[in-house]
Amino acid sequence: MTQSAFPHDGRVPVSSRREFLWQSGGGLGGLALAGLLQSEGLLGAEGMPAGLHHPAKAKRVVQLFMAGAASHVDLFDFKPELVKRHGQASDFGEPVEAFQNGLGPWLKPVWDFRPYGECGKAISDIVAPLGSVVDELAFIHNLVGKTGVHSQGTLLQATGFNRPGFPGMGSWISYGLGSMNENLPTFVVLPDHRGLASNGTKNWDSAFLPAQHQGTTIFPGTDTPIADLFPARQGDYISSKGDAAGLNVLARLNAKHAESRADDERLEARIRSYELAASMQLAAPEALDLSGEPLHILKMYGLDHIPAEFPKEINAREETIHFGRKCLVARRLLERGVRFVQIWSGNDNGFPRRNWDSHEDIERDHGPLAAGMAHGAAALIQDLKQRGLLEDTLILWTTEFGRMPSSQGGRGRDHNPYVFTNWLCGGGIKGGVSYGPSDDFGYKPQDRLHPTEVYDIHATMLHLLGIDHTKLTYRNNGIDRRLTDVHGHLIREILA
Repeated sequence: MTQSAFPHDGRVPVSSRREFLWQSGGGLGGLALAGLLQSEGLLGAEGMPAGLHHPAKAKRVVQLFMAGAASHVDLFDFKPELVKRHGQASDFGEPVEAFQNGLGPWLKPVWDFRPYGECGKAISDIVAPLGSVVDELAFIHNLVGKTGVHSQGTLLQATGFNRPGFPGMGSWISYGLGSMNENLPTFVVLPDHRGLASNGTKNWDSAFLPAQHQGTTIFPGTDTPIADLFPARQGDYISSKGDAAGLNVLARLNAKHAESRADDERLEARIRSYELAASMQLAAPEALDLSGEPLHILKMYGLDHIPAEFPKEINAREETIHFGRKCLVARRLLERGVRFVQIWSGNDNGFPRRNWDSHEDIERDHGPLAAGMAHGAAALIQDLKQRGLLEDTLILWTTEFGRMPSSQGGRGRDHNPYVFTNWLCGGGIKGGVSYGPSDDFGYKPQDRLHPTEVYDIHATMLHLLGIDHTKLTYRNNGIDRRLTDVHGHLIREILA
């Protein structure tokens, strides 16, 4: 049974949002009334009175997810001790369970590190574009995972649980805060152009939350960026008038069917999906059309010159174009009221490596991906800031776990769930800080008793959105579920 997003005692009578809708006119009329009230600020999430648990610093979120496990020690977490001991036999001072026995000699960072910004934060040369915005970033270097398995580690970062069946971050935010627009989804996912990462759509599924809160997948730059939004080419006999008539019939049939099934969330979600799809047929093409962007903006994102064909070998220019395009589309979606945008780099396609899982060669695999990511992410931050959007937009950079400071096969690195790096910036974040150092080798947190966990990241994110993470719950199978499970603490040291 549906429960309020903001329960006072963990229990809400059945007579809540859905019953209110039916009593206020029934069917689509009730839904339309609720939409009108919410757009006017008279209703909050799930029909509750408008207002959050506390004043929000952020209204929207962008999550940048590096699929395959990005190496913190090669990008953001400089370890002079690795440079000093490069090539020496690794000694962790304890038995280590490695994913692929990648416990070779110590391996220094593949790229040199240099300080940037007023804060003097040292980052790798391969992500140098982020140096221009480093004073906006808050680095967390003591994040720990629970597993070295990609599928589980990815789910943990994306959903708060390391097994399937739980809603994605964006689904929780969509459920808790609702939409800021009428014509586009609340939660949009921009996957890697080559395909989906480990777990596929499970990373942004709504699970037991109402289905309308699942992520909508968009592939910018392709012939059909949104699947099934328009009739297939072979359906050229379908006119716009006929399409509208068909939707009208569906609406009437659904409304009649719903009269005796007021408690069936699936039907309400289906009705909403039809209505949203109809609205998106006009709004989505405009949002995804970059042709009107001025040349200086296209240059900022690395999109001023796109070759007709890309070379077969992965390279930094190609990655800059693909990641930069997603970042620019993200900015356009945020401007139009999309609340949560998830951008993925890397997919789950094995060999040759097209993700961050660099067991064989860090320089070969991380190089193009990191350069493209840094260019696009820096452009997004600068662009949001110059438009006045960064102050209430939260950006989270993450990956499923880190990589070992020891070498694997001489040039690669094995999985390291024992410590890795995230960074945040934007609404409510104190920029130019580094929190929670890792040890001298980047193997584990310096303070092993007080690491940062993903629950703390999620709790802090919700806090900045005006939500107490312990109160955003949904009752499922007799349990009041939440994004942070039974964990989570605010990381106050990175709050502005």
